[in-house]
Amino acid sequence: MMPEITGRKHRMNTMRCSRITSALMVAAALLAVPLIPAAATSATAPVLSSGEQQELETSYARATNEFYKKVDPQLLLDGARSGMLAYLVKAGVKNAELPPIRAAAAPGQNIRSLDAEVQAALRASGGRVAPKNLTYSAIGGMLSSLHDRWTVFLDPKEYAELNEGLDGTKFSGIGVVIDVDDQSKYLLVRQVISGGPASKAGLEPGDLILSVDGKSTKGLPVEADSKMIRGKTGTQLQLAVQRDGKALGTLPLTRQEIHAPSVFDRMLAGKIGYVALTVFGQDTARELSQALDELGKQGARAFVLDLRNNGGGYLNAAIDVASKFIPDGPIVSVESRASNVTTYDAESTAIAPRPLVVLVNGYTASASEITSGAIQDSGVGILIGTRTFGKGVVQTIYPLGDGSAIKITTARYFTPRGRDIDHQGIEPDIVSKDVRDARFGEPGHDPQLERALGYLNQRLAQGGQETSAR
Repeated sequence: MMPEITGRKHRMNTMRCSRITSALMVAAALLAVPLIPAAATSATAPVLSSGEQQELETSYARATNEFYKKVDPQLLLDGARSGMLAYLVKAGVKNAELPPIRAAAAPGQNIRSLDAEVQAALRASGGRVAPKNLTYSAIGGMLSSLHDRWTVFLDPKEYAELNEGLDGTKFSGIGVVIDVDDQSKYLLVRQVISGGPASKAGLEPGDLILSVDGKSTKGLPVEADSKMIRGKTGTQLQLAVQRDGKALGTLPLTRQEIHAPSVFDRMLAGKIGYVALTVFGQDTARELSQALDELGKQGARAFVLDLRNNGGGYLNAAIDVASKFIPDGPIVSVESRASNVTTYDAESTAIAPRPLVVLVNGYTASASEITSGAIQDSGVGILIGTRTFGKGVVQTIYPLGDGSAIKITTARYFTPRGRDIDHQGIEPDIVSKDVRDARFGEPGHDPQLERALGYLNQRLAQGGQETSAR
């Protein structure tokens, strides 16, 4: 979920080993293979720019050399051909034919043959396709041929959205994390961002927003609700709000610039600190440190770390988060294509030990599973909820020159005890079934949280305040 744009509720976010700002990412005997479509060729058809050629060549090279499994070049060439053919058909080039490219032993020959194939496709299309779009289709086809759901091409818009989710963003709104309430179909407030207009107006998690400026939110998709709430800084809006079945009336709010946090925290009854992470982003470790410090000052005796519906993020963020609870020892081991294994240890930033529960579910994935697995294996806490998603591989983002990027699976990882959780997930220590209309983070409306609180209160009653959770 994201502030005021929670259409990505269950979307799997990308996990990367590190931010890569530049790409960490020969046909002597071959002739260009012509495209033979029904459309007449055009002498004035556009050609690939040097930038587009570089994007195509970089993508081929990265897919060949960086994918975590050995790649057959013929597979990539066939994929590029299929991707271009599909795009030509979509663009209205009827009966398009593209003879196969035969892979050569030398990588440079394959790249030049691929360039020639794209140029031939452009000429044969009669100018009906843009070189950029045809290049994108070839790159997308290559990556699709690897049959790995996490290895994909990202156009500039998709790449910008990915970075926005992981690196944080500022927007003009009222500072709420929203969703659609399963029962009433009205807009539900999941979280309230501290210091924002909603917080100042007294909105709380669990409140229902019935209308925005007189327009009902009932039955609308969350994207439409978000669009109504966001707007120009300094402009006003009126919210009709309901809490626990009682109308609170119409609340006037003024939009302001909001920083979308990835960490939400609150103190629950019994001095149990609750911390929810929405993503493992660039600022998550810093935000978590601040939250834990503040809860510690308030006298937190135990913690709940909520990773439900957290689809992951950066690898280094997962290590940083786990290190807040694990004082020493391994966090995760990452194995590359060459079978080189790198083990990342805790970073000596752990807080004083307190009983700890991590909440997980079927949408706890990737970086979330690294943190969950490390906490479970180290014994500093237990997992409560349902089996996690099972994404045990690491992706690297390779930006391309025009603002697009390719995301490639470059490694797999193992928990400290050597568990491979890919396609298997992590079984929690205590299984607590998902409840469809649960309000995450709200005692009395969140059975899994209630189970965690019951466990922690029992631990505290047994004098476990300063000992391991196991």
